[in-house]
Amino acid sequence: MNDSTTALEYPANKLAIGHARMLDAIRHRWSPRAYSDRAVTSDDLTALFDAASWSASCFGEEPWRFIVASKDKIEEYQKMLGCLVEFNQSWAKNAPVLFLTVTSKNFAHNNKPNGYAMHDVGMALATLMIQASSMGMHAHAMGGFDRDKARSTYNIPEDYDLGAAVAVGYVGDHTLLPEGMQKTELAPRKRKPLSETLFSGTWANPAAL
Repeated sequence: MNDSTTALEYPANKLAIGHARMLDAIRHRWSPRAYSDRAVTSDDLTALFDAASWSASCFGEEPWRFIVASKDKIEEYQKMLGCLVEFNQSWAKNAPVLFLTVTSKNFAHNNKPNGYAMHDVGMALATLMIQASSMGMHAHAMGGFDRDKARSTYNIPEDYDLGAAVAVGYVGDHTLLPEGMQKTELAPRKRKPLSETLFSGTWANPAAL
């Protein structure tokens, strides 16, 4: 975590409560909707996507692709913002960076269908999110975007699937959000107990760790 990290960027009720050995970058990771106008530098962006590139993938294929737009190139930014649904536009317009995750449908080495491609691009995005958290930033993934419009806008080939739209930046003032979003922005984070998600022996039998 950077020395410049502030209480605003890591509100206490957003900290993950879990095992003492959990990495700080995971403990502090969350998905805000309130973003500040603080710019994300080119070097910072390079660090994020370089981290994503080192994620694991089936056959080491790296099927993911990313299409990025930042506010220093406002026409490109507005083009990507226009692919989001209206609800997400209302808050994501404040984030300094937006990007799309895209993944190949087929393996490059034999052109057969890659059933793990979306799994792999998800892992790459998770790696990027943890890297962002370690740098005092946050990323918020969105399913709410027009896939057909994005495909047409960016000439994405049919043999590629679209995954998520993502906002990246530094946490901002939640009171500037539309009123209906402010409550969820401050709500404590919760997770299901491992007994509901970690099994052993047979389905739905909680693992005794």
